Amino acid sequence: MRNCFLKHILFLSFLLLSTASALPQIPIRIRVTDEIPPDSTDVARMTEKHFWRASAEVVGFNIGLWAFDRYVQHGDFSYINIHTIKRNFREGFKWDNDKLGTNTFLHPYNGSLYFNAGRSNGFNFWQSELYAIGGSAMWELFMENEYPSTNDFIATPIGGAALGEVLFRASDAVLDDRLTGGARAGREIACFLLSPMRGINRIVTGEAWKIRPTRGRLYGQPNFALRASVGYRALEYNGHFRDTHQGLAMQIDAEYGDRFEVRSTSPYDYFTFKAQLQVMKTQPLLTQIELKGRLLARELFDKHDSKGSIGLYQHFDFYDSDTIGSLHKVPFKLGIPASVGAGFMFRDIDRKHHTFDCFAHANAIILGSILSDHYTTDDRNYNWASGFSLKGGANFVFHKNRLAISLSHNYYRLFTWIGYKYGTDLRVVDFRKLNVMGDKSVASLNMTEARVDWRVWRHVFATFLFTNYARSSHYRDFLPVKTNSISIALMASYKF
Repeated sequence: MRNCFLKHILFLSFLLLSTASALPQIPIRIRVTDEIPPDSTDVARMTEKHFWRASAEVVGFNIGLWAFDRYVQHGDFSYINIHTIKRNFREGFKWDNDKLGTNTFLHPYNGSLYFNAGRSNGFNFWQSELYAIGGSAMWELFMENEYPSTNDFIATPIGGAALGEVLFRASDAVLDDRLTGGARAGREIACFLLSPMRGINRIVTGEAWKIRPTRGRLYGQPNFALRASVGYRALEYNGHFRDTHQGLAMQIDAEYGDRFEVRSTSPYDYFTFKAQLQVMKTQPLLTQIELKGRLLARELFDKHDSKGSIGLYQHFDFYDSDTIGSLHKVPFKLGIPASVGAGFMFRDIDRKHHTFDCFAHANAIILGSILSDHYTTDDRNYNWASGFSLKGGANFVFHKNRLAISLSHNYYRLFTWIGYKYGTDLRVVDFRKLNVMGDKSVASLNMTEARVDWRVWRHVFATFLFTNYARSSHYRDFLPVKTNSISIALMASYKF
């Protein structure tokens, strides 16, 4: 184990030190634009705090969601009364067994709605987190007849803040209160879809149709870049060519803010976001999310030939797959809704024919999850865990953005501390009372990615994307398991 850990340290060091020359952390910018600061009147109006309105929106959302689950979906968990509430307080929090997508994406998305109830009512990032905590606690203790969930109470507010701030800033970037008619309606609809709580607030207050001489944005016009890719993707498990699935894939990459502008310390003045969707038999629609949001940063050096900065970053990672091929094996599963750590970024000056940049992150994982080979109970086939991750990468851009090459490596080390007693028959156990993180184990996942973009016409690029997923799980009560899966994608990309 120690030798494996040292290998990853050396790999990240190599990425940082063995190269001497490019530009973005994700090389997706055609050009760098100047940011336009917000109007002071917009900032004053949008930072006015409305405590009771924000609180009512959180409570109203929970009641509305419960009513839908109870009277439309008829979900077993939604039949609540005073006795279920008393029992929840008496029994306390326990680890639940929902699907990976539910626990590590949908619950954080719900948390983003609580969070944005605060953000859209004038509260800052840290204050809005209190609304996410309060909304999650209300749901867990009062709105379900299942025991309160330990993992949900961590993932919902922390992951919700990450997703919520990204969606809030995205919704801010589409607003323009100077417009009327169809152009205005389109932007208001986009704002609502990106941040439903903000959209509701704008309707309730009349902001959605009020005409002003300013854009009505809290963050003005940010430095923002977007890349969309669509094409063919193949996923292969453990070197078995017959166990390969193929289909359509789409990937969105976004970069918000200037990575080397560290004068502002507002959370998420700089972030990167990547999401991958696919249409592939037996595989989930959403297969990947990677989010890095800078909480604060400091400049290390700013010389004539290079720049360097260090900061504190929040991370949100989600990788999902399902049964593939005749072996009926799952290639990988990983969810990291709560992680924070230090990040370093370096940029060389623009050379005549190329540019270069690189980055490295070391993170503490507060709550994570990884595929299990044995804990296959109810809707769950993964272990809850905590641990750490190491991430590193480098980007090379040649001939004024004609060719871009990106290399990255993510290493996750996860420890499942609370396991079930050896010999427990998981087929007959009461999952509500089992209250374990899964198989007591130490597991790791290495994700190595290489991407090549070749410009074929203006903003259009031909893209080759190779990803390798290597998992190693060492169990207390079972033999170790190692698997390796690869993904190859051929896509057309457009840089906005």
